[in-house]
Amino acid sequence: MKNILHLKSSLQGKGSYSIKLGNTIVEKILEKYQGSTLEELNLVDIEIPHLSPEVLRAFFTPGNEMSAEQKEFIRLSDELVKQLLAADIIVIGAPLINFTIHSSLKAWIDHITRAGITFGYGENGPIGMVTGKKVYVAMSSGGIYSEGPGKENDFVAPYLKAFLGFLGMTDLTVFRAEGLKVPGVQEHAMQKAVESIVID
Repeated sequence: MKNILHLKSSLQGKGSYSIKLGNTIVEKILEKYQGSTLEELNLVDIEIPHLSPEVLRAFFTPGNEMSAEQKEFIRLSDELVKQLLAADIIVIGAPLINFTIHSSLKAWIDHITRAGITFGYGENGPIGMVTGKKVYVAMSSGGIYSEGPGKENDFVAPYLKAFLGFLGMTDLTVFRAEGLKVPGVQEHAMQKAVESIVID
């Protein structure tokens, strides 16, 4: 049994390719690990606020010195961190928007990045504290960004690999539904993406 967390960050709702791909990944995980639990979080719907000066200051205030107001400022962040740490497998829907991730996913990342909780620093540099997780990214894009001239403009997969790796989530696999707007490619793009899914 596994605890699965499925994050969605698409503006397209039910028509979203990243959500469809993420759902398929989740289905295959549930097939492999029967009896697992699934928690879904639509980051667009819940509208996680961008970090404010008040929240940032609260992040760096020791717990025993924190006011009731500061505790309320970081209540959502605490909940998101607890949810992340409880998950064994994280599926992240990440459509490419203007070459990068949607701001709702970036807001989630900002709220789960907590010094002393999800990362720290040792004598040899940063230490990721969110370990033992498997991450699958369901990435979608109108163009082709895994290879060719578009590759240098992909700031989704490299960013997620780098930053989630910084937090300790180094076991990350990206599945791509790409070329969804490219004639001659779009007709089979989703089928190709689904067929590429392997759950290890």
